[in-house]
Amino acid sequence: MTTQVTRQRVLMAALLGGAIAATAAFMGTAQAEGELNLYSSRHYDTDERLYSDFEEATGITINRIEDSANVLIERIRSEGANSPADVLLTVDAGRLWAADQEGLFQPISSSTLEESIPDYLRHPDGHWFGFSKRARVIFYDKNEVTDPPQTYEALADPKYKGQVCTRTGSNIYMLSLLASIIEHKGEEAAEEWAKGVWENRARDPEGGDTDQIRAIVSGECDIAVANTYYFARALRKDVTDLSGQTDMVGWVFPNQDDRGTHVNISGGGVLANAPNKDNAVKFLEYLASPEAQRYFAEGNDEYPVVAEVSLSAEVLGLGEFKRDTVALTSFGENQALAQQIFDRVGFK
Repeated sequence: MTTQVTRQRVLMAALLGGAIAATAAFMGTAQAEGELNLYSSRHYDTDERLYSDFEEATGITINRIEDSANVLIERIRSEGANSPADVLLTVDAGRLWAADQEGLFQPISSSTLEESIPDYLRHPDGHWFGFSKRARVIFYDKNEVTDPPQTYEALADPKYKGQVCTRTGSNIYMLSLLASIIEHKGEEAAEEWAKGVWENRARDPEGGDTDQIRAIVSGECDIAVANTYYFARALRKDVTDLSGQTDMVGWVFPNQDDRGTHVNISGGGVLANAPNKDNAVKFLEYLASPEAQRYFAEGNDEYPVVAEVSLSAEVLGLGEFKRDTVALTSFGENQALAQQIFDRVGFK
């Protein structure tokens, strides 16, 4: 048995062994009744433990529907006042903004959520809350790139022509990144950036974040943009065509000398017509508990939102960084313009 596998089993045993008891203590000893209807666009294996621990600690049954955020938002909107959905979870602040613009969330007043989650990671009126953070950084081939880009803007520098891999221009992570550039630099500069990155592409965009990092290992790309947890996951567990080959991959937290690195969130809120509002609030409060936050951190290598919860060893090894403090709502407010810009420059 390898040291890595042993470590994984010890870690999961520790998580599983203590989580249910800790969650029960957090939620109180009284068992609730009823159910919770959860619509989620999260797709991570460790979330299964989030749900099962909550059910066992509270007696509340979770009925879950998973799909893309756009599909779920449209479904809730179409269901209207008869929607059975209690909670919507998404993986991008822009999606939370879009759902809120549709009037899908209701305001929640919870001292637990307000004390646990920093104000910049939640809606000012309690419509939605961030439960994990993800930094979008620059990865590069240490064997080929001696002067890696230190800023997002540098990705458009012609000296990196033929080297850069990204996701498509319609991907929400790319839209939010461009939305943040619009907020900081304005539309004209943002369009120049999008055009420059497209012209520097090593290939047309394809695949997810892990595929961008894999493309560095395969030699298809020298530089890629991806969220940190995809790389940290490959350090912690077996990821096909990536784990065991990560020594050649370097990383840069961009814009450390000015605005800081782009940070997005995964979050959710209680829906306007939630039939099980009390259970929905209990669930959100649970997601902000140290026990649940450890699943986000140790189980999926995300950055927790609760200060006292430690990072996973792999994420900790990536180093500290200065984050961009731009308002998360700007990702949604600038999203339509970001898509228009990508379309105008031919960014597929």
